[in-house]
Amino acid sequence: MRILVIGSGGREHALSWKLKQSPKCEKLYCAPGNGGMSEYAELVGISADDIGGLLSFAKEKKIGLTVVGPEGPLAAGIVDRFNAAGFRIFGPSKDAALLEASKIFSKELMKRFGVPTADFRIFDKSEDAFEYIDSKSAPLVVKADGLCAGKGVVVAKTKDEAKDAVKKMMVDTAFGDAGKRIIIEDCLIGEEASIIVISDGENIAPLVSSQDHKRAFDRDKGPNTGGMGAYSPASIVTDEIFKKILETIILPVVKGMAKEGTPYKGALYAGVMLTKDGPMALEYNVRFGDPETQVLMPRLKSDLVDIMEAAIDGKLSGYNIEWDKRPCVSVVIASGGYPGDYKKGIEIEGLPEAKKLKDVMIFHAGTKRGRRAVDKKGLFITNGGRVFNVTALGNDIKQAIDNCYDAVSRIRFDRMHYRKDIGYRAIKK
Repeated sequence: MRILVIGSGGREHALSWKLKQSPKCEKLYCAPGNGGMSEYAELVGISADDIGGLLSFAKEKKIGLTVVGPEGPLAAGIVDRFNAAGFRIFGPSKDAALLEASKIFSKELMKRFGVPTADFRIFDKSEDAFEYIDSKSAPLVVKADGLCAGKGVVVAKTKDEAKDAVKKMMVDTAFGDAGKRIIIEDCLIGEEASIIVISDGENIAPLVSSQDHKRAFDRDKGPNTGGMGAYSPASIVTDEIFKKILETIILPVVKGMAKEGTPYKGALYAGVMLTKDGPMALEYNVRFGDPETQVLMPRLKSDLVDIMEAAIDGKLSGYNIEWDKRPCVSVVIASGGYPGDYKKGIEIEGLPEAKKLKDVMIFHAGTKRGRRAVDKKGLFITNGGRVFNVTALGNDIKQAIDNCYDAVSRIRFDRMHYRKDIGYRAIKK
């Protein structure tokens, strides 16, 4: 079949890499894709948000399966549009995608279904929010209701920081309509883990656990980012904890949404805080995580096309996904200045050498082809904040980390930035 992957990041590259391995994949298209994906897929110059353009392309090319990477098109209803036109597409409907598109919807749903989560209040007036902050103890978490490209959550260590976040969202309208309503919630203390499952609307097939590193600098210092690296499995998630997360955080949502007439189909990601009182839900995302996907796909032994088709057809009951038992580590290589201002168009050296190493994969994100050909495959230049993900397997977590950083050491570009401690929590344990 012909497969279309929508998106252009490291997550989409990892998904494309795995989908291409399926014997069912006759031809792979990526819209809009990135430089690295062009090595084995045909790039399509259509934006991920251009639903009409993507649907026209699917009709023209007779696409058999469409896979949506980012949350934007899902929240805009791309699945509904494709389904109405008779096309098979992996992802939740617009109504189900509210789980990520509206944090208020998500928190109210957690409360309704008895999911353990932080206490919270909803505000549509800044004055009321300020008054509530004065009545609470810091730290507090301030969240804009809508999608803000990962920037709509502020963990405020002081009341003044919380008020500044409210002012930015509600008074200064930094996030537009997405910040018209906000949530203020208690700050959960513990260690985070990422749990992703595939749902067919009634049943789930869990993926293995992972843990990302959100802060820009070593030892979790600096500002939050889209993710600076990840590893799998998450050392803190024991079999017992994993089972409890599925029972208390994942299944109540899948079963509850089905009962309410909004079945959830697709990848469901739960950000979980492992507290002294047990696992508690931080948030839900309605797609694969980034950079978590970059450490899950190399461990996946089952056919990803088969899994996605089973989800679409409601046939995940009893489905068993096979995994490589070896741990996997992925380090995000970023442009200097990220997550703030950074330059684009910088030549990248050493990628061919790094890719030749055993058990190493390079998943591109912010790259594109350069004009000056330096070998048969051409030249890559930077084209974003997170440039690519260096990923490696190992017989144990230490070997996976060593293999990964060995590959990183072969790559160079001006002001290249990366964390040097990805996976450190697993080593500590």
